[in-house]
Amino acid sequence: MRTYLRLLWTFFRVSILGELAYRASFWLQIVESLIDLGTALAFISVVFSYTRALNGWSADELLTLIGVYFLIGGTINMIILPGMNRLIEQVRQGTLDYVLTRPEDAQLLVSIQQIDMWKLLDVLLGIALLVGAMLWHGSLPGPLQLLAFALTLLAGAVIIYSFVLFLATLSFWYVRMENILVIFESMYEAGRWPVDIYPSWLRAVLTFVVPVAFAVTVPAEALTARLTWLVLAATLLLAALALLASRLFWRFAIRYYSGASS
Repeated sequence: MRTYLRLLWTFFRVSILGELAYRASFWLQIVESLIDLGTALAFISVVFSYTRALNGWSADELLTLIGVYFLIGGTINMIILPGMNRLIEQVRQGTLDYVLTRPEDAQLLVSIQQIDMWKLLDVLLGIALLVGAMLWHGSLPGPLQLLAFALTLLAGAVIIYSFVLFLATLSFWYVRMENILVIFESMYEAGRWPVDIYPSWLRAVLTFVVPVAFAVTVPAEALTARLTWLVLAATLLLAALALLASRLFWRFAIRYYSGASS
């Protein structure tokens, strides 16, 4: 864990130095984040002008879910997707050799090798929305709720990471995997609403095919006292299995890599 945090901080500092040369990106990211936030809040305003609850979700609970959506989405776009997109490019160009020959674990390096630091704004915005939702609700969650929220939030991030790593690793056999990651980003947009409002077939897709439910809805349920212990245990178990499966698949895939030094 110390090695992971040390390397993550190193890559983050390098990213800061690189991004400061393009400071206009900071203001563009603010505009983009505010537009996303405004769109989400506008939808909530429209929906709750006609009803007091959306399939059992109140307005403050839905705001909590949107906070989780921004928090996880910011993490995905800040760390996970940039590294995976670069991995796909390195496999296609045959330059992954430079990562595989380094003394640190290759999977760790490809996972954090590129960081979009401006997406940290979405993470902070998500935290602000969660605080605002709790103030709106008028009461703070209990210790067990906070613990369940922290566990499910971490588990959701692990599940999404494992899923995206699996997709990116397919680039060892298939060329145009960037399009698959774009589709994943589009599917993640559905996470700004609780998955239980969707038709059963789409709910199954967002739970078992593209695991958006575990990344957004389940942590939001934990913070709003809607989560059952069975779902909590299943989420933690799935996260452990997903991480193990992605690790084994990664180790299997690198045997088929043919790089520039082959």
